[in-house]
Amino acid sequence: MKTTVIVPVSDNKGLNARIAEHFGRAPFYAIVALDKDGKVENVETLENKGEHFGGEGHMHDNILERKPNAIITYGMGPRGLVGFQEAGVAVLKANADTVKDVIASYKDDKLQELTEGCHHAHHH
Repeated sequence: MKTTVIVPVSDNKGLNARIAEHFGRAPFYAIVALDKDGKVENVETLENKGEHFGGEGHMHDNILERKPNAIITYGMGPRGLVGFQEAGVAVLKANADTVKDVIASYKDDKLQELTEGCHHAHHH
């Protein structure tokens, strides 16, 4: 069974991408597919086409179409957090600066659940 983890990032550098400060305002999202043994199978970058970037709607709705198992972020607004929670997606607090490092923490079960949405855009 494959696991999909999505991380908001500030650049398009795959596993070396730097994590963005805020979920909804991230320019990109790294979509990391892990195989049943937890090995990285694929990393895809998705551009943010939500309302914060001149597109339509909320990015969390677009992300849910990818059927993620987990989101790893420094923070996100309450609407996004509740949307993911209601869909049964784990929202975890980032503890490092790159996708590679937070995925390693995810595999080692070292990330805490993000329990509260924020009302501002800077977290780190």
